Amino acid sequence: MSWVLIVDLLGTMVFAISGVVTAIDKKFDLVGALVIGFVTAIGGGTIRDILIGRLPVGWITDMKYFYAILIGYILAYCFTSRIIKLKKSMFLFDTIGIGLFTIIGINIGLTYNLDYPICLIMGVVSACFGGVIRDVLANEIPLIFRGQIYATACLIGGIFYMLLSKISVFENINILASICLVILIRYLSIRYNWTLNISRKI
Repeated sequence: MSWVLIVDLLGTMVFAISGVVTAIDKKFDLVGALVIGFVTAIGGGTIRDILIGRLPVGWITDMKYFYAILIGYILAYCFTSRIIKLKKSMFLFDTIGIGLFTIIGINIGLTYNLDYPICLIMGVVSACFGGVIRDVLANEIPLIFRGQIYATACLIGGIFYMLLSKISVFENINILASICLVILIRYLSIRYNWTLNISRKI
């Protein structure tokens, strides 16, 4: 099993956990929580695959993604209270998820020989749009639209990854370092309340 697939499956699982925990917090039932977990985990990747013509989309032809979502669903219910505490303190699973999926989206774009700016967009779509779908279904304003350092962290981490790929042949280290940078930026933005809001008096 390749590094990229391992990272993709891990990202799928942690995004599923994020979705299920949100659903539990909103008092959804078991089926509703599974639906939210599912669309959170595969929403961004599905949109990315449709945009680049990668059909059928990845999760349809590989049951490992379904099992990753199911594991995330079970873990979220088994450790709900502990996960919610972590989630409130640093948005743990969203943070890990966007770091993992940013690099996955870029890698898939590169595999299809897309231009670098488009690959970067595919990384952001992969990372952010599952969360957008989750928040819309949960009747929340999506994080990406709240002025928080969210998509920006993905952009910076994605640019860093593409630069590393040009100067370093150690792909595993490039992936890990770039994921950690996205996570670090997102964590620091929450820790120190960094935002992109521009207040203006009318």
